[in-house]
Amino acid sequence: MSSFRSAILPLVAAVLVLTMPARAVEKWFYQPTNLLVDKNVDQIEVLWKRAAAAGYTHVLLADSKFTRLSEMNARYFHNVERVKAIAAKLNIEIVPALFPIGYSNDLLGRDPNLVEGPPVKDVPLVVRGGVAHVDDPDAPTLPGGDFRDLKKWTWKDSFIVADNGAARVSDAAGKNARIVQHLAVKPWRQYHVSVRIKTQDFQGTPMIKALPAKEDGRSLQWTNLDVKPTQDWTVHDVVFNSLGYDDVNLYFGMWPAGKGSLWWSDARIEEVAFLNMTRRPGTPLVVKTADGKVLTEGKDFESLSDPKMGRTPYAGEYDSWHEPPMLRTKLPDGTKLLASYYHAVTIYEHQAAMCLSEPKTYELLRDQAKRVVAAWDAKGYMLSHDELRVVNWCEACQSRHLTPGQMLADNVSRCVAIMHEVAPGARLYTWNDMFDPNHNAVPGPYYLVNGPFTGSWEGLPKDVTIMNWNSDKKEKSLQFFAERGNPQIIAGYYDSKPERIRDWLTAAKAVPGGVQGVMYTTWRNDYSQLEKFSALVDEAAK
Repeated sequence: MSSFRSAILPLVAAVLVLTMPARAVEKWFYQPTNLLVDKNVDQIEVLWKRAAAAGYTHVLLADSKFTRLSEMNARYFHNVERVKAIAAKLNIEIVPALFPIGYSNDLLGRDPNLVEGPPVKDVPLVVRGGVAHVDDPDAPTLPGGDFRDLKKWTWKDSFIVADNGAARVSDAAGKNARIVQHLAVKPWRQYHVSVRIKTQDFQGTPMIKALPAKEDGRSLQWTNLDVKPTQDWTVHDVVFNSLGYDDVNLYFGMWPAGKGSLWWSDARIEEVAFLNMTRRPGTPLVVKTADGKVLTEGKDFESLSDPKMGRTPYAGEYDSWHEPPMLRTKLPDGTKLLASYYHAVTIYEHQAAMCLSEPKTYELLRDQAKRVVAAWDAKGYMLSHDELRVVNWCEACQSRHLTPGQMLADNVSRCVAIMHEVAPGARLYTWNDMFDPNHNAVPGPYYLVNGPFTGSWEGLPKDVTIMNWNSDKKEKSLQFFAERGNPQIIAGYYDSKPERIRDWLTAAKAVPGGVQGVMYTTWRNDYSQLEKFSALVDEAAK
């Protein structure tokens, strides 16, 4: 039956294209901005006049301030009205973006403790001078970390050579250049890795990776190092949680290297405690004695939190490393303790994800919805579910006994219900990737997601329009959502050649009903191809 259906659908699509009256294709463009700055509104007016002249009909408008409208002053809302007036004059429909599920930093600024992250379990501590210090006799060290004898490392690529107490990478353009140490670790512990790096005209992305020795596709460390092409010796830090693994391969390297030279030196690893620790109902802190007696916070030890967690340099921003807080107690020196807690983790440029299960998450989402709708009174809203990379670790999530896919299905269903209540009749949109089995809704492993994302699409109602950016598997992706009955808009351009939209539109012709629109999607504020992109869409529609 499935083979018959796959064979007949393209024929049905062709008949529909030939027999149905032509439908005007919506033309969208993506516009991130900061409406607290007056000159940004002036720039919006100039850009939107260009867009209207080129035939654009909709704008997907994003502003981090949409997450904290309660803090905005009169000038901000005056600028909102200015933008609405510009759009009305140009006949452009504004679709505000809200619900940042995935890239949650802006909303997490309201409560940094709502960030999702894994547990640390029973890290051993010993009291000395009123402070509990990590006391793990089996904590790993890094043989060869001074890089004076590269033979102390487990293995290395040939492009890594010794150079006066450092490991140098030169002339390795296009080749992997890695040096690796196998380490025994304890499961569910927090490890800090530091290294000094120097570069000269270097092109490439140096990384520190912690990969389980029993390779299963998982990486435990995702933070970028932010190394400059030319820099003097600079210390770079990352932190990883060992999760359930007891040995890892620690990589310092490039996949691949570029031109120029890079030096590694003074690599170290240490076990740490309480770094970026979260404090909320779903992330309890438990401190107990070696014989299992649970201690009382505020009585047996001072109240403990990490004041820099999610506040570096400002609320909603998380760093990888800073000096962690110390557990202070009046217990006698030599007292052995075990501590368990949860901590924030981030991806790449410190992307943080919000917990999908904590009740306060939904309080903030509902509050945002009410304020955005009150400010914009729009005909449609974008649910910003996108690249959700840390899920299902905290106690609030684990107690539900759901997969990440089931959690996300529940989340998007609840988000849609909120919008139907707050903005009845409004059109709703979301990105495809987290609901697309051909994209990021996969069995895994997927970044630091604890379990499979499959089935997430089951919570997505048919009246939600999909913004589809799955260019690698466009045919399968378009077909998947078409079969589920979701309208679709192609999110094209992506700061590449505008001509690529032709392939998208060709693929869309094989889908029953086609697509209702296309979007000029730029993440670099590059609108240089705005008119050309529109012309290419018109050309393909002839």
